[in-house]
Amino acid sequence: MGNLAELSLRKKIALAAARQAGKLLLDRFGHINKIKSKGDRDMVTDIDLAAESIIKNQIIKNFPCDSIISEENSRQRISDYKWIVDPMDGTHNYIHNINIFGTSIALAYKDEVVLGVIYMPRDEELYWAQKKKGAYLNSKPISVSARNIKQATLIFDSSLRYQKVRMLKGMSNLVDKVFNLRMFGSTVRGLSYVAEGKAELEVEYNDKVWDFAAGLLLVEEAGGRVTDLKGNKWGINSKGYIASNGKIHREILSLLK
Repeated sequence: MGNLAELSLRKKIALAAARQAGKLLLDRFGHINKIKSKGDRDMVTDIDLAAESIIKNQIIKNFPCDSIISEENSRQRISDYKWIVDPMDGTHNYIHNINIFGTSIALAYKDEVVLGVIYMPRDEELYWAQKKKGAYLNSKPISVSARNIKQATLIFDSSLRYQKVRMLKGMSNLVDKVFNLRMFGSTVRGLSYVAEGKAELEVEYNDKVWDFAAGLLLVEEAGGRVTDLKGNKWGINSKGYIASNGKIHREILSLLK
């Protein structure tokens, strides 16, 4: 896990940087100046980049030797500490004035995620989790639900176009078993809901590490269970995952085989 004093300092900076970036997102909501295409239906705005600069500048100022993996611009260093940053998760929502978006900052030590921070600025919700220290929302402990699969809210990957056959098969196997299904277009929103017991399950096939690193630690530290789609341990190189309240995890794995 690394030195606890060093981790404590990094947590303080992560919390402050997430708030600062989130404030920018909220202040600029509805006032985008520039949108650029990064590929097939993948966009970045001037506000993504401005929020990223806020976070990266804080990291570089305080921890110049740390590496940074970011959705927009990474910074490689020889270091045991690796920051994983998504300045705006839910960019497409943001572009269309849908107010489901947030900032995600995670920290890995020797490639194990040990700290995760998510800030949802519209609702002033600051989530954080530290390895073996629990999960919190605005300083209050949170935990996953105890609902069974028939009562479960399933959050499913919205990028169906990438693996239509596989994903639609998985959805078909799950949808009649759970109570309902949601797609938010924001990983941090979905995983924070699982962690605080508002939903029971999120299944993703195509997320990137900056989308999920903070949120998956949050779910685990809130008492949930996270694996890859085959039931193996998740990590920063995972390509898909199941995050659940734990109670329904084994059944979900069997339905996705």
